[in-house]
Amino acid sequence: MSDNNQLAEDRTDWAEDRTSLANERTFAGWMRTGMASVAVAIGLKAVFGATDPTWLAKAVASVFLLAALYIFWSARQQACASYARLSQKDAQVQGHRAFTLIAVAMTLGTLATGMILWLI
Repeated sequence: MSDNNQLAEDRTDWAEDRTSLANERTFAGWMRTGMASVAVAIGLKAVFGATDPTWLAKAVASVFLLAALYIFWSARQQACASYARLSQKDAQVQGHRAFTLIAVAMTLGTLATGMILWLI
């Protein structure tokens, strides 16, 4: 194999590694967006919690919690799909299991937040 071919293969491998790492950063960005949605829900409950009827503030906050759940799982789905299409050479990236565990943890936290909002 000529040096030019080897250099071209190396560049392709590095590009795939960069794309795999970018996939992880995108997943983390969506997790942050989901957590921001949970924070908005908590803020809405805190600001409008004294409204009458109280269920109205809780219902609006719940919309943001549902949005967070959607964000977590759609981010997981996209990250897993991208991961499946790429092959890593040198980069050590998270796999399907890590994406799923993070989405599950965020889901449990969001559901617990929803239960607390509705019980208080």
